[in-house]
Amino acid sequence: MQIQVQEGSLAEAPTHDASGMDRRAFGEFVGPGGELASYAFGWADAAEHHVGRLTVGIGAGNPGGGTFHAVVFEHEGGPAYSLTDEPFERVPEGGPDLSAEQARAHPDLPFVWWVADQVMERDRRAWWMRHWLLGTTCVQAGEVGREPVLRVSHGADDGMWRLVGAAGADAGAARIVHLHHAVEHDPGLLDVLDLTAGQSADRDRPGAPWTRH
Repeated sequence: MQIQVQEGSLAEAPTHDASGMDRRAFGEFVGPGGELASYAFGWADAAEHHVGRLTVGIGAGNPGGGTFHAVVFEHEGGPAYSLTDEPFERVPEGGPDLSAEQARAHPDLPFVWWVADQVMERDRRAWWMRHWLLGTTCVQAGEVGREPVLRVSHGADDGMWRLVGAAGADAGAARIVHLHHAVEHDPGLLDVLDLTAGQSADRDRPGAPWTRH
């Protein structure tokens, strides 16, 4: 059996001060040996400090089951985790909420961190959160923002992301924006947020599949 990361619901609501959106993504994990876990992660895009939240639950109804909670932050260009006492979400596979001290002493903590890594690698919403954590910027060319993105590239030399609409790269002035904000206006970008440096993707129209290069 292959590892499965099954994306579930995405809850979005204005933050308490209406300065941005609070996003919470849910899903299920199945390991190669049939191991089960549920997860949730989220972020508030207007937060002053870019720190996300993560919950992983295992062993519901079984001795040793528990729900692990952590903060997620950028470290050396990627996501890192730190256990926290503060619960984030309830998930179906989770047992009792564990404090950071209880989680550190739990024999299945290495498995939980492995699940977290797999989720961050495979869940498209986690790619979105990662770009928020990293503060990734992109060049929007032409009328992007008013028209759908048809081409996305991740520069091999400068690492810059570029978004191009139907009018082409030379139509109008380009501007620098945050990539995570571009996804708000065009959710179809979720499918290509994992492009590595030197890769690009294009599509014929919104909703059409992306072709990677």
